[in-house]
Amino acid sequence: MDKLLPPRLHLILTYVWLMVATYMIFFYAPQEATMGEVQRIFYIHVASAWTALLAYFLIFLGSVAYLSTRRDAADDFAHGAAEVGFVFCTCVLVTGPLWAKPVWGIWWTWDARLTLTFVLWLLFVAYLMLRSYVINPGRAAVLAAVVGIIGFVDVPIDYMAIRWWRTQHPQPVIAGGEGSGLDPRMWVALLVTWGAFLCLFAYLLRQYMRLAALGREVAHLRRLRGANLES
Repeated sequence: MDKLLPPRLHLILTYVWLMVATYMIFFYAPQEATMGEVQRIFYIHVASAWTALLAYFLIFLGSVAYLSTRRDAADDFAHGAAEVGFVFCTCVLVTGPLWAKPVWGIWWTWDARLTLTFVLWLLFVAYLMLRSYVINPGRAAVLAAVVGIIGFVDVPIDYMAIRWWRTQHPQPVIAGGEGSGLDPRMWVALLVTWGAFLCLFAYLLRQYMRLAALGREVAHLRRLRGANLES
């Protein structure tokens, strides 16, 4: 991938894409008739949520691959997706109340989707805590992989919550049937924003995997040095 898209070029692309997304959110997308300017949080909130759900799906894939092959690259992939996905999931929980206060009149409501997103955030926390507090790295990787696989059950439930249970939203804004949907310019702004977030996610994930590989290489060299000193 470094040959097709060098890290420096990837970083520049991410920066430019984020700037374009910012312009689309605040200047290109029209003002929503009911909620007004506060609705612009929607683009960041939804794009972050989609990215967080994708991140947990990647954790699931990486965890399955690791338990099947025990390859460090698969574990790094899952771990990196958890590190970056946690940031996006936190963004969802921060922007959600900011949007809810002017719309619903309270900072937080136990809406099914918000609650399940909070559960997803706790799953990210549980995964990362296992990586941090279990002393044996191999055991930590296995336990975290189990959490990554079992916790994935929350992802489709979270996505379908607004359709399965009565929530604060009368119907999904996107793909909610007759009467739902977005202005075409809003769609463009949302997709551009999500694309920028995916580009950022991919950059941070590849940087994490590179650092993880370097860390293992350094650890290996230290072990060799220790063995040489003992001999």
